[in-house]
Amino acid sequence: MNRLLLIGLLPLAVAAPASAQHAGHAMPAPPPAADPHAGHVMPAEAAPPAADPHAGHDMSKMAPTAGAEPPPPPSDHAAERFHSPAAMAAARAQLAREHGGEPAWKVMLSTAERRPASGQDSYAWEGEAWYGGDAHRLVVKTEGEGADHLESAELQALFSRAISPYFDLQVGLRHDFEPTPSRTYATLGFEGLAPYWFEVEGAAFLSDKGDLSARLEGSYDLRLTQKLILEPRGEINLAARDDPATGVGSGLTDTELGLRLRYEFRREFAPYVGVVHERKYGKTADFARAAGEDVDTTRLVIGLRAWF
Repeated sequence: MNRLLLIGLLPLAVAAPASAQHAGHAMPAPPPAADPHAGHVMPAEAAPPAADPHAGHDMSKMAPTAGAEPPPPPSDHAAERFHSPAAMAAARAQLAREHGGEPAWKVMLSTAERRPASGQDSYAWEGEAWYGGDAHRLVVKTEGEGADHLESAELQALFSRAISPYFDLQVGLRHDFEPTPSRTYATLGFEGLAPYWFEVEGAAFLSDKGDLSARLEGSYDLRLTQKLILEPRGEINLAARDDPATGVGSGLTDTELGLRLRYEFRREFAPYVGVVHERKYGKTADFARAAGEDVDTTRLVIGLRAWF
């Protein structure tokens, strides 16, 4: 009996010391983590010194300033280590031709039209052809008009050189077959594409009689659809002095304003209808009245624009 009682009390005797460790005693908290910055001023990290951009460099070897002549293109060709230099030179020449160096040509008939009138119908044309490359071309221009007989006709032969990506400088000769007496002119002009896609051209002419004149033309394609295009077109002519033999007076001689609506069945073939207003000024108008000609006319036009 006593032995059984001692065995039952044995677990209580063993657990008592363990519980005594917690009874009435707060377990000490673990020590706080040390603040690495407490009581200490950490030294600021020293910034690396700014690099001197010129230190250790020869200023004479720096990149050239703007406007300096660019270095010459490399003269060595790696492919010539494995192929004949003559064969590679021929291949480079062919590549240059295929990428803009090959001559091309174009014939452009800007206007070829009939102008019906209550009295007598008239006709007019304007066009040009050129042959050459991107930088140098031979250009031929022609324009004229007439009714029952040919009233004016001119032909220009020009050398054209590109002076920018959009403009060419042109120099050459112009010959007027009509009106009589005929005249031959030295010609200096330009042709190109102005901002906002305006096509412009102009020229100054010095005749074999010493007469100086000038012309300025411009046009714009307003695309109503991909095939229907409305084209305003204008031309202004000026002269430095009177030439009664050809009916030209000094100052502003005449203007032509046109509005043509064309339909491009193909880019190369486009019939059109429109209206053209012509007017002469000053002494030129006086010469026209004396010859029994109109000085101010507005006419319907029917024509064709084509190129190939």
